[in-house]
Amino acid sequence: MIMVSTKGRYALRVIIDLAENGGDGYIPMKGVAERQGISLKYLERIMPQLVAAELVEGVHGKGGGYKLSRKPSKITVGQILRAAEGDIAPVSCLECNAEKCDREATCRTLPMWVKLDEMINDYLDSVTIKDLMEKA
Repeated sequence: MIMVSTKGRYALRVIIDLAENGGDGYIPMKGVAERQGISLKYLERIMPQLVAAELVEGVHGKGGGYKLSRKPSKITVGQILRAAEGDIAPVSCLECNAEKCDREATCRTLPMWVKLDEMINDYLDSVTIKDLMEKA
């Protein structure tokens, strides 16, 4: 079963919150934590991954916080989940940097897993933060 962890779900909520409340300014994580009911400490562990993926920009100090690095229509659910989760492959042999499976040449199920992986990623990459904001 493919499961998105708490980290991935919270990363999505943070990005949506920044999109809905940010405008052009930086939003303190304390406010996001309160609105979303997420521990500030937990958010502080997620944000560096979102910064590294260039989904958000952060500023420390007075007046600091985070803002989206681009418009909500240019950020996809797939980008956020990959930033937070690392990999969203349905089976371990399709994960990035996975060791080559010695059964790959004879595996009857591999084509199915490859197709499922493509379908999942294509779908997640087709849904933007703007789409999620509009459905609310």
